[in-house]
Amino acid sequence: MNLKLAPSDYEIYIPVGEWIEGNIKEWLFAQRPLFKKISAPIDAVLNSLETVLNFIPFPLMLIVFVLLAFKTNGIKFAIFSLLSLIFIDLVDLWTESMTTLAMIFTAVLFCMLIGIPIGILASRSNTFEIILRPVLDIMQTIPSFVYLIPVVMLFGVGLTPGVVATIIFALPPIIRLTNLGIRQVGKGFKEAGFSLGLSKFLVLLKIEIPLSLKTIMAGVNQTLMLALSMVVIAALIGAGGLGLTVYIALGRLDVGSAVVGGTGIVILAIILDRITQKIVKSR
Repeated sequence: MNLKLAPSDYEIYIPVGEWIEGNIKEWLFAQRPLFKKISAPIDAVLNSLETVLNFIPFPLMLIVFVLLAFKTNGIKFAIFSLLSLIFIDLVDLWTESMTTLAMIFTAVLFCMLIGIPIGILASRSNTFEIILRPVLDIMQTIPSFVYLIPVVMLFGVGLTPGVVATIIFALPPIIRLTNLGIRQVGKGFKEAGFSLGLSKFLVLLKIEIPLSLKTIMAGVNQTLMLALSMVVIAALIGAGGLGLTVYIALGRLDVGSAVVGGTGIVILAIILDRITQKIVKSR
């Protein structure tokens, strides 16, 4: 008689999930007060930006956007921006749009403050770049919803945790392109700077960053677009803005509100993308 082992007799099971649930989860909850303090600057910037953007009257904000659109893309795009922003106001989504803009600007600002120095360090050290590369690969391939789980455990729910998740999700492009841009600066330029008596810091400040600014700004543009996409998903953990409008409409199967909210997001994405792209090209 041939005896066959049941699957449970020969399969090997590693209880990774149980170990994470029992140990890492408890540790994360214990560190929550510390991470609340870390998020305080993000909270301060976000609240300030949201207050300012919502305080500025609609006509003045409209003029600012139209002028930016005209200066960067010409009269046709300025007219498109004018009509699109008037549409957002007429469908009563202007306040939500300003909240979304505050979240995006806050996320991009902190991505620049964190990502550009890390990109500079990566350009200075091949070892650091080798270590950093798989980390960035993982950050860019993990589904965006996965970021929400540790963020909720560490920061709770609300507007600020949504921005924290957005920062983490949108950070890799600016690091990669800052590293790439500085590495592409020719050795001749740097040697000329050293021959003139400039220190490494001054060579970085006066030669490498200006010459790589176009690539760095391309990274800022990509970060901006990723931040805009993540802001919508962050509505699942209590973030406001247009993402919350879409999320509520989805829960109620309100197709009309979902389409209107989604259109507002698309309008903001087009306007911000075109303006930043033209800034990059002009550089």
